[in-house]
Amino acid sequence: MASASTNQNASRLYDSNPAFIYGTAWKKDQTKRLVKEALAQGFRRVDTAAQPRHYQEPLVGEALREAFSEGLLRRDQLYLQTKYTTPAGQDMTNMPYDPDAPLVTQIRTSVASSLKNLRYDDSENASYVDCLLLHSPLPTIDQTLQAWKLLESYVPDKIRSLGISNVSLPILQAIHENATIKPAVVQNRFYPQTRYDVPLRAFCREHNIMYQSFWTLTGNPTLIRSEPVTALARTADVGLPVALYALVMDQGVVVLNGTTSSDHMRADLEGVDKVRDWALSQPDKFKAVSEAFKSLVE
Repeated sequence: MASASTNQNASRLYDSNPAFIYGTAWKKDQTKRLVKEALAQGFRRVDTAAQPRHYQEPLVGEALREAFSEGLLRRDQLYLQTKYTTPAGQDMTNMPYDPDAPLVTQIRTSVASSLKNLRYDDSENASYVDCLLLHSPLPTIDQTLQAWKLLESYVPDKIRSLGISNVSLPILQAIHENATIKPAVVQNRFYPQTRYDVPLRAFCREHNIMYQSFWTLTGNPTLIRSEPVTALARTADVGLPVALYALVMDQGVVVLNGTTSSDHMRADLEGVDKVRDWALSQPDKFKAVSEAFKSLVE
């Protein structure tokens, strides 16, 4: 019989069910088609932003409304998050708000545009997002806290929870200490340059904050070829990307997946399920691989 600690280790992989958040950055005019395909393949979490420079939020909304009307899923079966992006992260010729307006006006205009873009049907007030993130901290901590306090006024009706992306531990701690609505999500790059955010991830675990990773494949060309990843791929009979995704998920991380290939969408979802099944059938072997991987990212 597997030990309690082994079962607990394997269960962390199951905490990421359904696997992945579908990332919609860089999809341009293919956004609508790809979001619908991701939903058809089984993705049930979607990430976007009010940042036309990298995202097409209106096309995300079109895809969702079509999916709902066609019976592919209901709104309450979807986790949907978007972001307020500061002027520094925007294309100044194509923005959802006036960059010269006061911060309060910028945020209210951005949130209003997101709620309109992401409405689940065309009836009045038929819109909410499950999480709204600050795409990055603002230039000062006071401005960051001001923005956070304003976003709190939308919770829980139009925004169900709040988060922040591209954040360091000191800023996250400052928000947590001063916020009425505590951060529910952190979305950061998961890569060697930040030493995999070990202290920040520990803070997230301690305070029940979902840590989301992006650049999980792109930012880790060495990690994907590491012995634990190759060993899992070989023994569970999955590809290297799936093995890496599964081992990252087992560290308590929720992974963004932005593939533009229908085949990869299906293979990634099915592959993670395959690893879960293997982990439960071979808990001691999975524990050994997981601990070896953990030593590389902690």
